[in-house]
Amino acid sequence: MILGIGVDVVDVARFEATMERTPGLRSRLFTEGERTLGTQSLAARFAAKEAVAKALGAPPGLSHLDAEVRTGEHGKPELHISGQAAEVAYGLGVKRWHLSLSHDGGIALAYVIAEG
Repeated sequence: MILGIGVDVVDVARFEATMERTPGLRSRLFTEGERTLGTQSLAARFAAKEAVAKALGAPPGLSHLDAEVRTGEHGKPELHISGQAAEVAYGLGVKRWHLSLSHDGGIALAYVIAEG
């Protein structure tokens, strides 16, 4: 059963300008494993983190570091949840996450489904 759905879109150029203007943002938004990626990949991952929050109902206390996108077998993106997001997901009965990322034409997009 679907317990939550989240989608987010990021303008890559605007995201890049924000990251350049605020260097400390990279460590506040992304895990160590994500930080070395290129701008388009980071923008898509940021969208994924926002989509996770939406799928969980945007509860207070979530951190962008609570959601990490890792590259799985054959390049498939995998969502790993920890911290407050994991607690909220557990309380909602989330057993599995589905994630789709895309970037093209200056836009990065993430779609997240929380399944119970």
